[in-house]
Amino acid sequence: MLLRLVRPRPLSGFIVLCAMLTLSACGSSDDVQSSAAVVPAPPADPGFVDSASIPPVPAFVDNAASNQRNDAHFATLDTNAGVRVVARFLDLWQPATMIVDAGATAPAVDGFPAVVASTCSGIVNSGTPCGTVLNAAVLGQNTQFVVNETVSRTQAQADAAYFDDRRNKGYSVTDGLGPLTSAWLGLTQQTTTITSVPANATTTLYNDAGNNTGVGSPNNTTFGTVVDFVNAMSTNGSTEPAKRFYKYARPFRWSSSVVVDPTLVPAESTTPATDGGFISGHTAEAMRDSLAMAYVVPQRFQELMSRAMELGENRIIAGMHSPLDVMGGRMLGLAVVAANLYNPANTSLKAAAYAQAQSALMSQTNTTNRTLYTFAHSGTASTDRFADYQTNQSNYLRRMTFGFSQIEATDAAPIVPKGAETLLETRFPYLSADQRRVVLKTTELPSGYPVMDDGEGWGRLNMFAAADGYGAFNGNVIVSMDASQGGFNASDTWRNPISGTGKLTVQGSGTLRLAGANTFSGGSQVSGGTLEADSTTAFGTGDVYLGAGTVVINAPGVVSVVGKYTQLANTTLELDVGANGQGSMKVGAQTTVVGGTLHVKFVNGFAPKVGDTLNLISGNGSNVKFSTIAVDGFNVTPIYTSSGVQVHLDS
Repeated sequence: MLLRLVRPRPLSGFIVLCAMLTLSACGSSDDVQSSAAVVPAPPADPGFVDSASIPPVPAFVDNAASNQRNDAHFATLDTNAGVRVVARFLDLWQPATMIVDAGATAPAVDGFPAVVASTCSGIVNSGTPCGTVLNAAVLGQNTQFVVNETVSRTQAQADAAYFDDRRNKGYSVTDGLGPLTSAWLGLTQQTTTITSVPANATTTLYNDAGNNTGVGSPNNTTFGTVVDFVNAMSTNGSTEPAKRFYKYARPFRWSSSVVVDPTLVPAESTTPATDGGFISGHTAEAMRDSLAMAYVVPQRFQELMSRAMELGENRIIAGMHSPLDVMGGRMLGLAVVAANLYNPANTSLKAAAYAQAQSALMSQTNTTNRTLYTFAHSGTASTDRFADYQTNQSNYLRRMTFGFSQIEATDAAPIVPKGAETLLETRFPYLSADQRRVVLKTTELPSGYPVMDDGEGWGRLNMFAAADGYGAFNGNVIVSMDASQGGFNASDTWRNPISGTGKLTVQGSGTLRLAGANTFSGGSQVSGGTLEADSTTAFGTGDVYLGAGTVVINAPGVVSVVGKYTQLANTTLELDVGANGQGSMKVGAQTTVVGGTLHVKFVNGFAPKVGDTLNLISGNGSNVKFSTIAVDGFNVTPIYTSSGVQVHLDS
């Protein structure tokens, strides 16, 4: 039902008298609810809380220090955690030796045999092959994707690829901070010497003489702890063990049709035996640095994740890496940061870095913990390349799979790696570690894509979607927010389409906004704080029970409550009324209001006039009586009928 203005009906003497005396409980005598109205019970408790069990395999977070080369202890798939994260590449390609041995040697130690350098030449179709193709279709598509990207790239894409190759990755990803970038660069004291694209590059690779992540402690008293933290998140993060184990060539060695960016031709290694393509080191580093920055500046979490994924694709556009290389780099980058966050040795560092980053950025931008988020998203398309949410979302999802089809079962159960929940600690400070694991579980990609079905679950994690909250309610989901702490504790928005049969319960004093196309059926109960509907299907298909706190209706159209709507005394229903039904509510089942406040605001320039009647709530309204009705800017007469609630704007 659309919000509409209707011609006011003649008011009975009884309604006029009510208008003179009070704004509550007015209507014709046969419209008013019985004083003995039966109040429905809250939505039923499902009786359990969802969880995401730890996979029964060796966990990277427990074994990250094994991600080494030139050490016989860690030279095999079984002993090297970094190699193991991307082990599903072995479905596609069989390396000639299952050892971290490309250009690597190590003496025998502690019963582990010596590592002897591989004879792999690194040249495709040479007399000393580096491995065997097991899935020609997927690997052929992998190379062809690079061909297509490199022959069709624009000059602007080539320039971006050049910068992301030559420039230090810690500096490159800072533009993911948008309006906070200049403040961040000033505080970290980051520099770069790669400021332009040469017509013909003749310099060597990695010649950025800048300082990458900036100046740490003790020489940077304002932001040094943050820089220390970003650096610490790359510990045990090398991609070299995987490169030297899998021994899979770069795409320009697989096909002469790959057109390497001319400015990067000097970067083509002259020692291909130690220059493996799988996995992408640039991508892994970009993911590590971006995740570390997102941890201390969660207000830009999705934009920083988008920047890391963009840098990965730029490696393909440059002709230096293939999609599978980039996908593997993403996976290892996630695992490395999670391991360092999970490490108890970093507990104090991560807390201090977060506090320092938030405090210093608020000081630099003249904001508070309630306004920093708004400032961080105050850019436009011309000033912030990641200002458009829909574009970021689409690109992130595309870059997770790069168009590969699912080649195995598509319905394998979701799995969440041990320690992965730490990646969301500052993004969802009001959720428990177990709840953050469920967020990851309910937002990850389906199974079946090449490389991504690793035993721990790193490949399927969708960090962009995870930053938008739960993807499904299974069981009882209790959210308790503390507005006094500011930031996401005070206000947050979940934009995912939430499915499932579970129930949402909101407690505390903060505001949780639901903005997705939701279908969850277990109902919503507000026991404190504010639950706001920012989409017409925010409440899914269940009941809405307002027992304490506030419900806000602020969707662009009529919000549907498919089940029952119940409101008790000492509560508030706020309707943010605009055009096209914004701020109104349609209840499919019984509407019961036994007190509380109805507060009507007018938004987005909507300006009704005296004499108008507004339809606010439609449905079975025979048991409705607000204690107070307040309409901004007007004195009103409420009109209760069996089909809903209206207000007449008197003056």
